[in-house]
Amino acid sequence: MASLKELKGRINSVKSTQKITKAKQMVAAAKLRRAQSAAEAARPYAERLASVMASLAAKVGKSDSAPKLLAGTGSDQRHLLVVVNTDKGLCGGLNSNIIKEARSQANRLIGAGKDVQFYLVGKKGRAPIKRDFGQRIAKLFDTANVRTPGFDEADAIANELITMFEEGKFDVAHLVYPTFKSALAQDPTTVQLIPVPSPEETAGGDAVVEYEPGEEEILEELLPRYVKTQLFGSLLEREASEQGASMTAMDNATRNAGDLINKLTIQYNRSRQAAITTELIEIIAGAEAL
Repeated sequence: MASLKELKGRINSVKSTQKITKAKQMVAAAKLRRAQSAAEAARPYAERLASVMASLAAKVGKSDSAPKLLAGTGSDQRHLLVVVNTDKGLCGGLNSNIIKEARSQANRLIGAGKDVQFYLVGKKGRAPIKRDFGQRIAKLFDTANVRTPGFDEADAIANELITMFEEGKFDVAHLVYPTFKSALAQDPTTVQLIPVPSPEETAGGDAVVEYEPGEEEILEELLPRYVKTQLFGSLLEREASEQGASMTAMDNATRNAGDLINKLTIQYNRSRQAAITTELIEIIAGAEAL
């Protein structure tokens, strides 16, 4: 049985931990409002851009003049999984759920005889991916030194991916990232990034707009911007998901610390009461012996 001094030390230690988790919860809650607003504000732009692109792509189709980002390489043998994880921990099961989704997609593609490689964004997904697919990691993109990753980082990632695609290093790229639903729910999502999905797979139906100078020329500019917008949206969703998951995890940790403090306090009081009772018995027994 622990001594009174040990119990008191444990109570003070848990109280210190509780102060830290409470502070982190409040910080995450403050950051969540800003991150959630940014993620929600970007969604209509991405949806509208996808609609316009679908209208253009419906006219161009899979013709020989179609840009490579739309038409693809003509093969789907080599796949690249762009996995967007966080750079910091203490956010519950967010990163493990993203890794589970990426692992599931990789195993499915490998089972179908495809060649799979990874492009990892964020630090927390590296260790498990290296453990399971160490020879399949093509690139790492570090966002740890950026306070709030934004369009500059999405632009850099998109340019690198487009260059890899044009150099023939992969045929199809899939984006795996968390979609923010609420502070309690962040769903792992997988979408095809490159080549840009065909009109049948995106919003927007029959084209009723005439474009100048031409659909092919506009798509040449629009397709890279679409890829950047998708990546930018995934980074915003990641930030909102991270803060929401962190707030929930720190709230649970604070509650658990409180429960542990109560249990330890009860144990401490019982031990102290037992020690006092023992001392009284010894004093009374000594007095009676005189």
